Amino acid sequence: MTDNFNQPKPDDRSDNASKLESAIYNTIENIEEANETMQFSNGVEKEQIKAKNKRREQAIEGMREEIKDEI
Repeated sequence: MTDNFNQPKPDDRSDNASKLESAIYNTIENIEEANETMQFSNGVEKEQIKAKNKRREQAIEGMREEIKDEI
């Protein structure tokens, strides 16, 4: 009897670029929403939001590089 439950799924990367584009779009939206929230935040919260947005921008750059690799 063959144990099919432990076999890995095939590596299908055919839609990676579109998934990355969607992730970039969502991340940009999150940055914009965070910037709007900053208007109502105190100093500590503003700094936290700025730091998180910087990490988001770095993530976007990484995703764009990955899209280049996919194409």
